Amino acid sequence: MPRLLAVCAVHELRPDASSVGVTAIDKRPASGAVRIGTYGAYADVQADRKHHGGLDKALYAYAQEDADFWERELGRPLSAGWFGENLRTEGIDVNAARIGERWRIGHRVEVEITMPRTPCQTFARWVGGDHERGWVKRFSDERRLGAYLRVVTTGRAQAGDEIIVVHRPDGAPTILDVYRAPASS
Repeated sequence: MPRLLAVCAVHELRPDASSVGVTAIDKRPASGAVRIGTYGAYADVQADRKHHGGLDKALYAYAQEDADFWERELGRPLSAGWFGENLRTEGIDVNAARIGERWRIGHRVEVEITMPRTPCQTFARWVGGDHERGWVKRFSDERRLGAYLRVVTTGRAQAGDEIIVVHRPDGAPTILDVYRAPASS
């Protein structure tokens, strides 16, 4: 049964070399039910709203199965939120999700797949900068990207909630079908 392992929100804003000067990539699991609104998880922040956030990027989902792969590759534990995700999932292939696919999380929240994550330099700096040279290309090449989601129906979500695919549009491309690696990778 596909399920939600964690709902994550920003733990703290951190200084960053980006043009914004801070990043909200430091996400941590929330305890209990979290309100999910049209702009994402309650108490979450997107520091760079030009590239992150908004209605079509209200939430970012990342699969535990992909996190397990990166734990083996990087040789360290990667807790829920480490990828900057709001939703850590299990038992659902996030990367095979189709654009326009809808998931119901728990009893009420409904979300729609909008696009893949495009890794950026902020993510590379978060991962380890000099220790993980070429991270953007490496992450991109593995195609374990995760998906951005639009919130269709607001409500509350929490760890343990079942995820049900309620609509999968026939013929729609998957997030990997539409993914274009960054030119600077």
